[in-house]
Amino acid sequence: MSTLSYPHDDPAVRPELLPGKRDFRGITRQVSGIVEAKTPTGWKLAIAFTLSVLMILFGSLFRLVTKGTGVWGLNTTVGWAWDITGFVFWVGIGHAGTLISAILFLFRQKWRTSINRAAEAMTIFAVMSAAIYPVFHVGRVWFAYWLFPVPNQMQVWPNFKSPLFWDVCAVSTYATVSLLFWFVGLVPDLATLRDRADTKTKQIVYGILALGWRGSHRHWLNYEKAYQIFAGLSTPLVLSVHTIVSFDFAVSVVPGWHTTIFPPYFVAGAVFSGFAMVVTLMVMARRFLGLGNLITIHHLENMNKIILATGSIVGYAYGIEFFTAWYSGNPYEKFVFLNRAFGPYSWAYWTMVSCNVIFPQLFWFKKVRTSVPLMFVISILVNIGMWFERFVIVVTSLHRDYLPSSWTYFKPSLFDISTFIGTFGLFFTMLLLFVRYLPMVAIGEVKSILPAADPHAAHDHTEARHES
Repeated sequence: MSTLSYPHDDPAVRPELLPGKRDFRGITRQVSGIVEAKTPTGWKLAIAFTLSVLMILFGSLFRLVTKGTGVWGLNTTVGWAWDITGFVFWVGIGHAGTLISAILFLFRQKWRTSINRAAEAMTIFAVMSAAIYPVFHVGRVWFAYWLFPVPNQMQVWPNFKSPLFWDVCAVSTYATVSLLFWFVGLVPDLATLRDRADTKTKQIVYGILALGWRGSHRHWLNYEKAYQIFAGLSTPLVLSVHTIVSFDFAVSVVPGWHTTIFPPYFVAGAVFSGFAMVVTLMVMARRFLGLGNLITIHHLENMNKIILATGSIVGYAYGIEFFTAWYSGNPYEKFVFLNRAFGPYSWAYWTMVSCNVIFPQLFWFKKVRTSVPLMFVISILVNIGMWFERFVIVVTSLHRDYLPSSWTYFKPSLFDISTFIGTFGLFFTMLLLFVRYLPMVAIGEVKSILPAADPHAAHDHTEARHES
């Protein structure tokens, strides 16, 4: 294995902090060590907490199934509220993972290598959380098979003209491709864990998942072709999935929803919220897993720049919405947007504007972009703001319709709140299991970007067996 010469001007990786900086073994030991080490007490406490929150989700869904959607705070006027808000929120969270893995890979952005694995996992877990809502909001879940376009005894077929059916096709395709993309990237690292396994059980499990990987030249060629194909398939999905989600609103005739700006606006907002969640998770990974030398300030700063760019696009979209409502000459459109800003839900609207437009502008300053505490706080505020954005779009467009006699004020019920909180339990439970049993940093990809590195020799499995 060759000795590496690390240039001082490459901030993507800080090899001077790596254990065993004169070869690749330090990176393998560091990342694999998180999986191989004895289960820390902190992880046990964290998983106990997230599982308790997950039980809240199960309890809420049981109540929903046994009593019906009336347990939510929906009423005659606002028939869509926290359910669609939570769905769009979680689908948006999942977009950054695919963008980091696919688009940045195709553009040969090497700084993505330390964060892409965790971002891909985040995508899958976010889509799992999002899927809770369309499955259970139908009320009678045991009849959900009627939604599938297959012949059945009821002769019921889904409406192929409905954007809700488009959602099913788009999100399920997105989830499938993201899962395959994530697993393909894991294969070389699973082989490393297999060769380092200290028990027969681990060796068998990781061996099955590694699909017979031996690190040969042929294996690497097939791997790189497969990875590039999945990156090519995933790239249009980043744009199409949230575009189709936006059609849930845009193809309707409801004032406040019927607008052509929604597709690009929703895509920018999805990337915006997704990157904010990645920053939140990467800051915690640096703090609790000791990955500060692999997930550097350079990575975080680049993500903060993307948050700044997409946040500016979202702010521009907010302004264009008001301009379009005024320019259209439609009094109902004008009323909806004035009602958003100055009506009963003005508190939600200005919370959204503050979190999504004002606070991200602080990232113009390098000191803020490179300050871990500040970026952590801003990333959380961004996702709070993005939830409020979806809430404002849904509820303020419905709660005052054409008939003043049916105007109402939506208030969430206990089960609205508990279901949404419970989805965080699902998301973070899956994330903790991922961190504990799988390498959260792509070992081979990190090694391949180091100077003088041969990516096809990045995993020395003979050496790994000797170390174990």
